[in-house]
Amino acid sequence: MGRSKKFMLNSVTTALLQVVTMIAGFITPRFMLTAYGSEINGLISSILQFISYFNLVEAGLSSAAVYSLYKPIAEKDYNRINRIVVAAKHFYVKSGFIFVGLVVILAICYPFITDSTVLDQTSIFVLVLVLGVNGSLEFFTLAKYRALLTADQRTYVISLASIVYTVLNTIIVVALSIMHINIVLLRIIALLSIFVRTLILYVYVKTNYHFICYDVEPDYGAMDKRWSALYLQIVQTVQNASPAVMTTIFSSLKMVSVYSVYNMVMAGINGVMSVFSTGVSAGFGELIVKKDKTAFQKAYSDFEYLYYFMVSVIYSITLVTILPFVGVYTSGVDDIQYTNLTLAILFVANGILYNLKTPQGMLVIAAGLYKETRVQSTVQAAILLIGGICFGIKWGLAGIMLASCLSNLYRCIDLYFFIPKMVTHMTRKSTLLNICTAILMIIVIYVTAPMLIKFTPTSLITWFFYAICVGTYSLVFICIFHIIFARDNFRTILIRLRNMKGK
Repeated sequence: MGRSKKFMLNSVTTALLQVVTMIAGFITPRFMLTAYGSEINGLISSILQFISYFNLVEAGLSSAAVYSLYKPIAEKDYNRINRIVVAAKHFYVKSGFIFVGLVVILAICYPFITDSTVLDQTSIFVLVLVLGVNGSLEFFTLAKYRALLTADQRTYVISLASIVYTVLNTIIVVALSIMHINIVLLRIIALLSIFVRTLILYVYVKTNYHFICYDVEPDYGAMDKRWSALYLQIVQTVQNASPAVMTTIFSSLKMVSVYSVYNMVMAGINGVMSVFSTGVSAGFGELIVKKDKTAFQKAYSDFEYLYYFMVSVIYSITLVTILPFVGVYTSGVDDIQYTNLTLAILFVANGILYNLKTPQGMLVIAAGLYKETRVQSTVQAAILLIGGICFGIKWGLAGIMLASCLSNLYRCIDLYFFIPKMVTHMTRKSTLLNICTAILMIIVIYVTAPMLIKFTPTSLITWFFYAICVGTYSLVFICIFHIIFARDNFRTILIRLRNMKGK
């Protein structure tokens, strides 16, 4: 299967996964809110964010394993592939035991650092353990398959397995919440779905990778980049987990629930954007290893243009529709105010800044430049942590999100100068033009869309039609702009997409 074919298949299945994940992400919290209230919803969100910090024990293992597998997969060096996979497996098992230990410590400590009026300390202790099991299973079962399939540009397999898991998990959670089953018991039963995903991946790898053998001598040297990738892993973990954790510390569990609702929307949007980047780093990694400079520069130029085009479309829709969505989504939940214009703008701005750096950040992974970017990654994490603490004390969640925006802005600027110099060796002019165009389109549509589409959604169904109207307007407006002012790039992308479909 060719690289273009894999990209198309990866993109389609990732898109399907993101649609399923978004639907599940909207359905599950709604049922949790109505069945158990904002405090339980905030409690679970807070615990999951604390647990996400423990993924640091993986500390770049996945990135190092995937990068090390690019060359042997391209050369069909099965012996070296086996040695790298076995080495990764050993590291994952060790990391898994450390992860379990950290979850146990959190389960002991967490009941004493939070104030819950609906669950006793024993129930919170068990709930932390149950929520931690899901993460620990990733280390012991899924991780080694994920690294191999990602490096071989077969993330579509992971996506399909994850779709089955997500659907099953959602059905279990919704059904049991309707029955008002004890929240701890609900989470225990929901664990069954993770084993289904693992089984699917196990069968696929056994069937399609007959050469995989775990009895060879592990190549621990292939994991050398693990420690260089640690800083990037830290930044990602801090970026994802810090807002909820700091909100827990500086505010209340109900405010964490507010964060979780906005974050649910933005996670869904980032999931949509990942459709255009999932699996791409492996393809670019292959081109870098082969030192095909011409093909690499052309492919990256097209990818960057397409990605920023989609940023302008997706985030213009998001900025216009997020507040009406939050209003109808949380209708009937009146124990705290969810609709907040300042928070809506900050969450969307943070999402835009995060995605503006994605094309360049993807090349850091593809080229294995973890060591070369660790200082910048540390600065990014420091901006979020220090800014989050200072602003969080003064302005609460809004201050924390402001710090997150500044953190991503710094990284955008850094990568804007770093990547052309170290990887692409291309002019920065086109990147700056793409970024400015995307931001301009988002602002223009945010200002003009409410003038043309004048109705206020009162339910999820009317919001859906509202979003369709906004989306249609955004897409048409942005396409017309690009046809007039960026005709050559627009035509190139259409030709490339048509050729990929033909292949």
